[in-house]
Amino acid sequence: MDKIELVDSNKPNKKNNKFSKNVKFILIIIIAFALGVGLMYWYSVTNPKIITKNRTVSETKVTEEAMEDAIDKVYDSVLCIEVMSGDGTVLSTGTGFVYDKDDKYGYVLTNAHVVSGGSNIEGVLSNNNMVELTLLGSDTYTDLAVLRMDVKDVLQVASIGSSSNIEIGNTVFTVGSPMGATYAGTVTKGILSGKDRLIETSTSNGLSNDSYIVKVLQTDAAISPGNSGGPLVDLAGDVIGITSLKLVDEEVEGMGFAIPIEDAMNYVDYLEQGQSIQRPVMGVSVIDLTNPYVLYRYNINVPDNVDSGIYLVEVNSGYPASEAGLRAGDIVTAINGEKVTTSAEFKYELYKYSIGDSVEVTYYRDGKEAKTRVKLDKAS
Repeated sequence: MDKIELVDSNKPNKKNNKFSKNVKFILIIIIAFALGVGLMYWYSVTNPKIITKNRTVSETKVTEEAMEDAIDKVYDSVLCIEVMSGDGTVLSTGTGFVYDKDDKYGYVLTNAHVVSGGSNIEGVLSNNNMVELTLLGSDTYTDLAVLRMDVKDVLQVASIGSSSNIEIGNTVFTVGSPMGATYAGTVTKGILSGKDRLIETSTSNGLSNDSYIVKVLQTDAAISPGNSGGPLVDLAGDVIGITSLKLVDEEVEGMGFAIPIEDAMNYVDYLEQGQSIQRPVMGVSVIDLTNPYVLYRYNINVPDNVDSGIYLVEVNSGYPASEAGLRAGDIVTAINGEKVTTSAEFKYELYKYSIGDSVEVTYYRDGKEAKTRVKLDKAS
Protein backbone atom coordinates (compact mmCIF):
# COMPACT_ATOMS: atom_id res chain seq x y z
CA MET A 1 0.00 0.00 0.00
CA ASP A 2 1.27 3.35 -0.94
CA LYS A 3 2.01 5.69 1.89
CA ILE A 4 0.00 8.82 1.90
CA GLU A 5 2.08 11.82 3.10
CA LEU A 6 -0.02 14.25 4.98
CA VAL A 7 1.00 17.85 4.56
CA ASP A 8 0.04 20.45 7.14
CA SER A 9 -0.96 23.51 5.12
CA ASN A 10 -0.60 25.72 8.20
CA LYS A 11 3.03 24.83 8.72
CA PRO A 12 5.30 27.51 7.21
CA ASN A 13 7.69 26.74 4.46
CA LYS A 14 11.17 27.80 5.53
CA LYS A 15 12.24 28.90 2.05
CA ASN A 16 9.12 30.95 1.36
CA ASN A 17 9.25 32.48 4.82
CA LYS A 18 12.80 33.71 4.26
CA PHE A 19 11.84 35.34 0.94
CA SER A 20 8.82 36.99 2.52
CA LYS A 21 10.93 38.51 5.25
CA ASN A 22 13.37 39.99 2.72
CA VAL A 23 10.55 41.58 0.73
CA LYS A 24 9.02 43.08 3.84
CA PHE A 25 12.38 44.49 4.91
CA ILE A 26 12.96 46.12 1.53
CA LEU A 27 9.46 47.56 1.50
CA ILE A 28 9.96 49.02 4.97
CA ILE A 29 13.20 50.70 3.85
CA ILE A 30 11.54 52.16 0.75
CA ILE A 31 8.56 53.43 2.72
CA ALA A 32 10.81 54.91 5.43
CA PHE A 33 12.96 56.66 2.83
CA ALA A 34 9.89 58.04 1.06
CA LEU A 35 8.43 59.23 4.34
CA GLY A 36 11.73 60.85 5.29
CA VAL A 37 11.99 62.74 2.01
CA GLY A 38 8.36 63.75 2.25
CA LEU A 39 8.74 64.99 5.81
CA MET A 40 11.85 66.99 4.90
CA TYR A 41 10.02 68.62 1.98
CA TRP A 42 6.92 69.33 4.08
CA TYR A 43 9.03 70.82 6.87
CA SER A 44 10.98 73.07 4.52
CA VAL A 45 7.77 74.33 2.90
CA THR A 46 5.84 74.88 6.11
CA ASN A 47 8.78 76.39 8.05
CA PRO A 48 10.29 79.19 5.91
CA LYS A 49 11.41 80.97 9.09
CA ILE A 50 14.57 78.90 9.12
CA ILE A 51 15.71 80.25 5.75
CA THR A 52 14.52 83.77 6.49
CA LYS A 53 16.27 83.77 9.83
CA ASN A 54 19.59 82.75 8.33
CA ARG A 55 19.25 85.38 5.60
CA THR A 56 18.34 88.06 8.13
CA VAL A 57 21.38 87.30 10.27
CA SER A 58 23.60 87.52 7.20
CA GLU A 59 22.10 90.90 6.22
CA THR A 60 22.48 92.15 9.78
CA LYS A 61 26.17 91.33 9.75
CA VAL A 62 26.63 93.12 6.43
CA THR A 63 24.73 96.14 7.72
CA GLU A 64 26.80 96.33 10.89
CA GLU A 65 30.02 96.13 8.91
CA ALA A 66 28.74 98.75 6.48
CA MET A 67 27.78 101.04 9.37
CA GLU A 68 31.21 100.73 10.94
CA ASP A 69 32.94 101.49 7.64
CA ALA A 70 30.59 104.39 6.93
CA ILE A 71 31.12 105.92 10.37
CA ASP A 72 34.90 105.58 10.05
CA LYS A 73 34.72 107.41 6.73
CA VAL A 74 33.18 110.56 8.23
CA TYR A 75 33.59 110.50 12.02
CA ASP A 76 36.85 112.44 12.35
CA SER A 77 35.67 115.16 9.97
CA VAL A 78 32.97 116.19 12.46
CA LEU A 79 33.51 118.78 15.17
CA CYS A 80 31.49 120.35 17.94
CA ILE A 81 31.12 124.10 17.43
CA GLU A 82 31.00 126.45 20.41
CA VAL A 83 29.99 130.08 19.96
CA MET A 84 31.17 132.37 22.74
CA SER A 85 30.78 135.93 23.86
CA GLY A 86 33.70 138.26 24.43
CA ASP A 87 34.10 137.12 28.04
CA GLY A 88 34.27 133.44 27.07
CA THR A 89 30.70 132.51 27.94
CA VAL A 90 29.35 129.76 25.68
CA LEU A 91 26.27 131.18 23.96
CA SER A 92 25.37 128.22 21.79
CA THR A 93 26.68 124.93 20.48
CA GLY A 94 26.20 123.02 17.28
CA THR A 95 27.95 120.72 14.87
CA GLY A 96 29.94 121.12 11.67
CA PHE A 97 32.09 118.99 9.39
CA VAL A 98 35.16 119.51 7.21
CA TYR A 99 34.10 119.26 3.58
CA ASP A 100 37.29 120.50 1.88
CA LYS A 101 40.83 121.69 2.49
CA ASP A 102 43.72 123.36 0.70
CA ASP A 103 47.37 124.01 1.59
CA LYS A 104 46.47 126.45 4.37
CA TYR A 105 42.95 125.83 5.60
CA GLY A 106 40.27 123.27 6.23
CA TYR A 107 36.71 124.38 5.39
CA VAL A 108 33.78 123.61 7.65
CA LEU A 109 30.06 123.58 6.81
CA THR A 110 27.41 124.23 9.45
CA ASN A 111 24.10 126.04 9.94
CA ALA A 112 23.96 129.83 9.89
CA HIS A 113 21.87 129.93 13.06
CA VAL A 114 24.55 127.95 14.91
CA VAL A 115 27.22 130.64 14.49
CA SER A 116 25.11 133.79 14.72
CA GLY A 117 25.43 136.23 17.60
CA GLY A 118 28.89 135.37 18.90
CA SER A 119 32.28 137.07 18.68
CA ASN A 120 34.46 133.96 19.05
CA ILE A 121 33.97 130.50 17.57
CA GLU A 122 35.85 127.38 18.57
CA GLY A 123 35.66 123.75 17.55
CA VAL A 124 36.20 120.52 19.47
CA LEU A 125 37.63 117.74 17.31
CA SER A 126 37.03 114.02 17.73
CA ASN A 127 40.40 113.75 19.53
CA ASN A 128 39.18 116.47 21.98
CA ASN A 129 41.61 119.07 20.65
CA MET A 130 40.30 122.64 20.57
CA VAL A 131 40.70 124.64 17.36
CA GLU A 132 39.96 128.24 16.44
CA LEU A 133 37.35 128.77 13.74
CA THR A 134 36.88 131.83 11.55
CA LEU A 135 33.50 132.62 9.99
CA LEU A 136 33.87 133.29 6.27
CA GLY A 137 30.25 133.71 5.23
CA SER A 138 26.67 132.78 6.10
CA ASP A 139 23.23 132.90 4.53
CA THR A 140 20.03 133.05 6.56
CA TYR A 141 17.72 131.84 3.82
CA THR A 142 19.58 128.55 3.26
CA ASP A 143 20.69 128.39 6.91
CA LEU A 144 24.26 127.71 5.78
CA ALA A 145 27.61 128.98 7.01
CA VAL A 146 31.23 128.27 6.08
CA LEU A 147 34.10 128.51 8.55
CA ARG A 148 37.79 127.81 8.21
CA MET A 149 40.43 126.23 10.45
CA ASP A 150 44.17 125.67 10.22
CA VAL A 151 44.84 122.77 7.84
CA LYS A 152 47.29 121.18 10.30
CA ASP A 153 44.36 120.54 12.64
CA VAL A 154 42.26 118.73 10.03
CA LEU A 155 41.86 115.06 10.94
CA GLN A 156 39.66 114.02 8.04
CA VAL A 157 37.73 115.48 5.11
CA ALA A 158 34.19 114.18 4.64
CA SER A 159 33.21 112.56 1.36
CA ILE A 160 30.43 114.52 -0.34
CA GLY A 161 27.73 112.34 -1.86
CA SER A 162 24.31 112.94 -3.40
CA SER A 163 20.80 112.81 -1.98
CA SER A 164 19.26 112.20 -5.40
CA ASN A 165 20.18 108.50 -5.52
CA ILE A 166 19.19 107.45 -2.01
CA GLU A 167 15.73 105.89 -1.64
CA ILE A 168 13.10 106.29 1.04
CA GLY A 169 13.62 103.57 3.64
CA ASN A 170 17.39 103.44 3.19
CA THR A 171 19.53 103.53 6.32
CA VAL A 172 21.08 106.88 7.24
CA PHE A 173 22.89 108.17 10.31
CA THR A 174 23.97 111.44 11.86
CA VAL A 175 27.04 112.50 13.83
CA GLY A 176 26.60 115.45 16.15
CA SER A 177 26.82 117.10 19.55
CA PRO A 178 23.31 116.87 21.05
CA MET A 179 24.35 118.42 24.37
CA GLY A 180 27.51 120.25 23.43
CA ALA A 181 31.07 119.00 23.77
CA THR A 182 30.16 116.57 26.57
CA TYR A 183 28.37 114.32 24.09
CA ALA A 184 30.25 115.34 20.95
CA GLY A 185 30.55 112.61 18.34
CA THR A 186 27.17 111.07 19.11
CA VAL A 187 25.99 108.78 16.30
CA THR A 188 22.27 108.22 15.73
CA LYS A 189 20.80 105.81 13.19
CA GLY A 190 17.52 105.88 11.29
CA ILE A 191 16.03 105.75 7.82
CA LEU A 192 15.32 108.29 5.14
CA SER A 193 11.63 109.00 5.76
CA GLY A 194 10.96 111.45 2.93
CA LYS A 195 12.50 113.56 0.18
CA ASP A 196 11.71 116.99 -1.22
CA ARG A 197 9.70 118.04 1.83
CA LEU A 198 8.77 121.73 1.81
CA ILE A 199 9.12 123.23 5.28
CA GLU A 200 8.10 126.79 6.08
CA THR A 201 10.17 128.56 8.68
CA SER A 202 10.34 132.15 9.82
CA THR A 203 12.43 134.71 11.64
CA SER A 204 9.66 137.26 11.37
CA ASN A 205 8.00 139.35 14.01
CA GLY A 206 4.65 141.06 13.82
CA LEU A 207 3.74 141.96 10.26
CA SER A 208 7.14 141.46 8.67
CA ASN A 209 7.41 138.94 5.85
CA ASP A 210 10.68 137.27 6.80
CA SER A 211 9.32 133.77 6.30
CA TYR A 212 10.54 131.32 3.72
CA ILE A 213 10.25 127.75 2.49
CA VAL A 214 13.12 125.31 2.19
CA LYS A 215 13.30 121.90 0.54
CA VAL A 216 14.60 119.25 2.91
CA LEU A 217 15.18 115.55 3.50
CA GLN A 218 13.21 113.90 6.30
CA THR A 219 14.65 111.29 8.66
CA ASP A 220 13.66 109.57 11.87
CA ALA A 221 17.26 109.55 13.13
CA ALA A 222 17.33 111.44 16.43
CA ILE A 223 18.30 115.08 15.88
CA SER A 224 18.63 117.50 18.78
CA PRO A 225 19.43 121.24 18.61
CA GLY A 226 23.12 120.56 19.22
CA ASN A 227 23.18 118.31 16.14
CA SER A 228 22.35 121.25 13.88
CA GLY A 229 24.94 121.62 11.15
CA GLY A 230 26.15 118.04 11.33
CA PRO A 231 26.20 115.55 8.46
CA LEU A 232 23.43 113.19 7.41
CA VAL A 233 25.29 110.20 5.99
CA ASP A 234 24.37 107.17 3.88
CA LEU A 235 25.75 103.63 4.21
CA ALA A 236 28.52 104.45 1.75
CA GLY A 237 29.82 106.97 4.28
CA ASP A 238 29.01 109.91 2.01
CA VAL A 239 27.37 113.09 3.28
CA ILE A 240 23.93 113.51 1.70
CA GLY A 241 22.59 116.34 3.86
CA ILE A 242 23.19 118.84 6.65
CA THR A 243 20.94 118.32 9.66
CA SER A 244 18.73 121.27 10.51
CA LEU A 245 15.22 122.38 11.34
CA LYS A 246 13.99 119.74 13.74
CA LEU A 247 10.21 119.89 13.87
CA VAL A 248 9.26 121.03 17.36
CA ASP A 249 5.89 119.57 18.23
CA GLU A 250 4.92 117.61 21.32
CA GLU A 251 2.62 115.42 19.24
CA VAL A 252 5.20 114.59 16.59
CA GLU A 253 8.11 112.24 17.23
CA GLY A 254 10.89 111.05 14.97
CA MET A 255 10.82 113.90 12.48
CA GLY A 256 14.17 115.47 11.71
CA PHE A 257 15.22 117.40 8.64
CA ALA A 258 18.36 117.97 6.61
CA ILE A 259 19.34 120.34 3.83
CA PRO A 260 20.20 118.29 0.69
CA ILE A 261 23.96 118.41 0.22
CA GLU A 262 23.60 119.41 -3.46
CA ASP A 263 21.76 122.58 -2.45
CA ALA A 264 24.44 123.42 0.09
CA MET A 265 27.33 122.86 -2.30
CA ASN A 266 25.76 125.27 -4.80
CA TYR A 267 26.56 128.10 -2.39
CA VAL A 268 29.85 127.21 -0.69
CA ASP A 269 32.01 129.06 -3.24
CA TYR A 270 30.15 132.30 -2.47
CA LEU A 271 30.32 131.75 1.28
CA GLU A 272 34.02 130.87 1.22
CA GLN A 273 34.66 134.26 -0.39
CA GLY A 274 32.43 136.05 2.10
CA GLN A 275 30.07 137.07 -0.68
CA SER A 276 26.36 137.64 -0.28
CA ILE A 277 24.26 135.19 -2.24
CA GLN A 278 22.45 137.17 -4.92
CA ARG A 279 18.84 136.20 -5.50
CA PRO A 280 16.38 137.55 -8.06
CA VAL A 281 13.90 140.26 -7.12
CA MET A 282 10.81 141.82 -8.67
CA GLY A 283 10.90 144.98 -6.60
CA VAL A 284 7.69 144.52 -4.61
CA SER A 285 6.55 144.50 -0.99
CA VAL A 286 3.91 141.88 -0.28
CA ILE A 287 1.59 140.65 2.46
CA ASP A 288 -0.42 137.46 2.80
CA LEU A 289 -4.16 137.31 2.26
CA THR A 290 -4.47 134.50 4.80
CA ASN A 291 -4.39 136.80 7.85
CA PRO A 292 -7.72 138.59 8.57
CA TYR A 293 -5.97 141.11 10.83
CA VAL A 294 -3.63 142.13 8.02
CA LEU A 295 -6.57 142.56 5.65
CA TYR A 296 -8.33 144.76 8.19
CA ARG A 297 -5.26 146.84 9.00
CA TYR A 298 -4.49 147.60 5.37
CA ASN A 299 -8.17 147.95 4.45
CA ILE A 300 -7.86 145.31 1.74
CA ASN A 301 -11.01 144.17 -0.03
CA VAL A 302 -10.47 140.80 -1.66
CA PRO A 303 -12.72 140.12 -4.68
CA ASP A 304 -15.16 137.23 -4.27
CA ASN A 305 -13.56 135.31 -7.14
CA VAL A 306 -10.09 135.40 -5.50
CA ASP A 307 -9.56 132.85 -2.73
CA SER A 308 -5.78 133.09 -2.28
CA GLY A 309 -2.67 134.98 -3.31
CA ILE A 310 -0.35 137.73 -2.12
CA TYR A 311 -1.22 141.41 -2.04
CA LEU A 312 1.24 143.91 -3.53
CA VAL A 313 1.53 146.66 -0.93
CA GLU A 314 4.22 148.51 -2.87
CA VAL A 315 5.70 148.26 -6.36
CA ASN A 316 9.04 150.05 -6.58
CA SER A 317 9.60 152.32 -9.55
CA GLY A 318 12.38 151.24 -11.89
CA TYR A 319 12.23 147.58 -10.85
CA PRO A 320 11.04 144.62 -12.97
CA ALA A 321 7.50 144.45 -11.55
CA SER A 322 6.85 148.12 -12.26
CA GLU A 323 8.27 147.85 -15.77
CA ALA A 324 6.03 144.82 -16.42
CA GLY A 325 2.93 146.85 -15.51
CA LEU A 326 2.22 145.53 -12.01
CA ARG A 327 0.79 148.05 -9.53
CA ALA A 328 0.18 148.32 -5.81
CA GLY A 329 -3.13 146.62 -4.98
CA ASP A 330 -2.66 143.79 -7.47
CA ILE A 331 -3.04 140.26 -6.11
CA VAL A 332 -0.46 137.79 -7.45
CA THR A 333 -1.72 134.20 -7.57
CA ALA A 334 0.91 132.30 -9.59
CA ILE A 335 4.45 132.39 -10.97
CA ASN A 336 4.98 130.39 -14.16
CA GLY A 337 1.76 128.55 -13.41
CA GLU A 338 2.77 127.55 -9.86
CA LYS A 339 0.19 128.71 -7.32
CA VAL A 340 1.35 131.07 -4.56
CA THR A 341 -0.78 131.60 -1.47
CA THR A 342 1.74 133.10 0.98
CA SER A 343 4.76 135.35 0.86
CA ALA A 344 6.90 132.31 1.72
CA GLU A 345 5.59 130.45 -1.34
CA PHE A 346 6.12 133.57 -3.43
CA LYS A 347 9.80 133.66 -2.45
CA TYR A 348 10.21 129.92 -2.92
CA GLU A 349 8.90 130.08 -6.49
CA LEU A 350 10.87 133.24 -7.24
CA TYR A 351 14.15 131.80 -5.95
CA LYS A 352 13.92 128.85 -8.31
CA TYR A 353 15.09 131.22 -11.03
CA SER A 354 18.22 133.20 -11.74
CA ILE A 355 18.83 136.89 -12.20
CA GLY A 356 17.92 137.73 -15.80
CA ASP A 357 15.30 135.00 -16.18
CA SER A 358 11.81 135.94 -17.38
CA VAL A 359 8.76 134.55 -15.56
CA GLU A 360 5.03 134.73 -16.18
CA VAL A 361 3.09 136.34 -13.34
CA THR A 362 -0.64 135.71 -12.94
CA TYR A 363 -2.46 138.41 -10.99
CA TYR A 364 -5.87 139.93 -10.31
CA ARG A 365 -6.76 143.61 -10.65
CA ASP A 366 -10.28 144.85 -9.94
CA GLY A 367 -11.46 141.24 -9.84
CA LYS A 368 -10.16 140.41 -13.33
CA GLU A 369 -7.36 137.93 -14.03
CA ALA A 370 -4.38 139.08 -16.10
CA LYS A 371 -0.88 137.88 -16.92
CA THR A 372 2.42 139.62 -17.58
CA ARG A 373 6.05 138.65 -18.01
CA VAL A 374 8.62 139.94 -15.55
CA LYS A 375 12.38 139.88 -16.18
CA LEU A 376 14.05 139.26 -12.83
CA ASP A 377 16.81 141.54 -11.59
CA LYS A 378 19.19 141.64 -8.64
CA ALA A 379 18.72 143.77 -5.56
CA SER A 380 20.50 147.11 -5.76
